[in-house]
Amino acid sequence: MLKYLNARVALSRLLLITGAFCIVLLTTSCNLFGTHKKVQIPPLLPLNNASKDQLMREVNRLSAVKSIHGKVDIQFEDTSFASFGIAEKYRQVDGNLTVQRPGMIYLALQFTIVDIAQMASDGEHFAVAVLQGDERYRRFVKGTNNADYARLDPKADSGNKNTSNKQKGEKETVSALSNLRPQHLTDAFLIRGIDTTDGFIYSQSEFFQEEPDTRLNAKSGARVMRGYYFLEELSQPKDGVVQVLRRFWFDRVDKVRLARLQTFDPKGEIVTDVSYFGEKPVGNGEAVDMPSRIELTRPKDQYKLSLTYQDPATVELNKDYPPQAFILQNKWQLPEVDLDAEKNKKVTANQ
Repeated sequence: MLKYLNARVALSRLLLITGAFCIVLLTTSCNLFGTHKKVQIPPLLPLNNASKDQLMREVNRLSAVKSIHGKVDIQFEDTSFASFGIAEKYRQVDGNLTVQRPGMIYLALQFTIVDIAQMASDGEHFAVAVLQGDERYRRFVKGTNNADYARLDPKADSGNKNTSNKQKGEKETVSALSNLRPQHLTDAFLIRGIDTTDGFIYSQSEFFQEEPDTRLNAKSGARVMRGYYFLEELSQPKDGVVQVLRRFWFDRVDKVRLARLQTFDPKGEIVTDVSYFGEKPVGNGEAVDMPSRIELTRPKDQYKLSLTYQDPATVELNKDYPPQAFILQNKWQLPEVDLDAEKNKKVTANQ
């Protein structure tokens, strides 16, 4: 009799627990599966397909351009405070740009029709002439392309109440551009091609990223899922280690086009991050479909640079320029700063 009562009690408890669970499930399911709030899932944009060979051919199509000469709009952004959510964006300046393989560049910068800086690199050495702004920035800086230098002094007199907005903008621009190294631009504009006999390994993969919808007639705040191909350039294995050298991003929407290029150091950290926008015919003769706007980010140098062709139809392509066109002389008799000499002094002092 006692066993019978215990069994009845156990069964009653089981039924009570089961009933309570069903009530909870039915109640919460109204919230889980109800239609009180719709969740918008970003749609996946239609994608185009391409093989690894096709991606490599697209890189080499762009790398076939031997030289570029044209006028550009340049905007500089100082990202030294990016970790705090602060980025200082400087006024737009006009640039007269000439780049030529291998690694040669000349760039003259103007602010409100006044020359503020000129810079050049012959592929091995560079020079920067800062012509306007505070006296501490008016100087002729020279160095070696592959050397590692510390950033120059920060902005001066930024809090001077007697400085006009125009003067302040000019000083900030000059200060920021004095830390720019001209050779950083050459690989961004003149992409190094892919040679299958160079011993590197190339790997293709795909990647999907949620982004703002930038299509015409897109709703404000709308987002989409965009598909990319990765083409990664890898070193040959050494001691069991393979290094990523370059990563090409190819946008697969509308057509397969190069959208981004990242380069890495031996530690796998990003050295240069270049984004390409607005592909259109560029050139005043036989035009080539190329990006009309380039954004260059140098995380370690703490700056971001945006360059846009003022008129793509007037750009000169594949003209041959003499080597002396990329050598900058100190014709202004500015105080000279030899970064190699300064670096050697520091090394000697620390020994």
